[in-house]
Amino acid sequence: MLSTTDPLTSLIAATEQVSAVDVAMVAKLTQIAGDFAVNLAVALIILAATIFAARWASSATRKGLGRVRGFRHDPTVLSFAVQVVRVIVFLIGFIAVLQRLGVQTTSIIAVLGAASLAVGLALQGTLSNVAAGVMLLVLRPYRVGDLVNIGGNIGKVQRLDLFFTQIADANNVKIMAPNGKVFGDMILNLSGQKTRRMELKIGVGYRENLNAAKQALTGAAAAHEKVLPDPAPWCGVTNLLDSSVEMTLAAWCKSEDYWQTRADVFQAAKEALDDAGIEIPFPHQVAVPYGDEDLPETLVLSGLRASTNPRSAGFDPGRDSDQNEA
Repeated sequence: MLSTTDPLTSLIAATEQVSAVDVAMVAKLTQIAGDFAVNLAVALIILAATIFAARWASSATRKGLGRVRGFRHDPTVLSFAVQVVRVIVFLIGFIAVLQRLGVQTTSIIAVLGAASLAVGLALQGTLSNVAAGVMLLVLRPYRVGDLVNIGGNIGKVQRLDLFFTQIADANNVKIMAPNGKVFGDMILNLSGQKTRRMELKIGVGYRENLNAAKQALTGAAAAHEKVLPDPAPWCGVTNLLDSSVEMTLAAWCKSEDYWQTRADVFQAAKEALDDAGIEIPFPHQVAVPYGDEDLPETLVLSGLRASTNPRSAGFDPGRDSDQNEA
């Protein structure tokens, strides 16, 4: 009887042990799933709080810098600082979410540090744009609202961020210029000064009275209401061209009035020269007929006389005979 009951008892004990292990495993999995669900829920709450904190920090930064006298009227610094604060808050929140999910952030930082060289080489253009954006913010060659010439593109600066400078030209075309290229190229800030000098080059005829032309041009510029009286308009001869005498008219105006005032002064200069009876010449072309049959009779006869005259053809009988005798 003992030999019969012992295997049965062993089987029952083994079954109970397996059942206990299964129950413990299920309890453990349930606990892990519950902990992960709790951590996931907390991570989602941290992510939502991060988004809210990023918006709040950006708004607080904008309001705080707006109260500073040096940054109150400088939207370039405001937008740049707001972006930096937003990125920092998102980085902190992302690290907190990873830690809550059980990811070892120290190992991630170590991996990122090991891969930083490769990433830096692959993204050297992007990183250079970020560095150039910081330098543009520090040096401030232009600000939002300034009229600039960047790479031959003239437009008004609308935005400056970490990677690009956004400008809009006269046709309201949006131009995105990488900060690295902007910082490495020549920058012309057309509205960086309060006043600006216009220079108009106008040609007059060689037979015209140059003093009268100077008076007419300076008077036309001085009569415009947007032209500044100090410095006074100036005009003088600057070049002698093939078909005209080049005169340069220089006048000053406010930077915001430059383009319209320049066009108005150009028109006023043309009308003033017309009223003074001074000609503005233009290049002329003279048509020379090909062949003797199209030439006037006098030119043909003079050409024939020249061809039949030995001296006109470069032949001197007396001189050549003397040379032969010699």
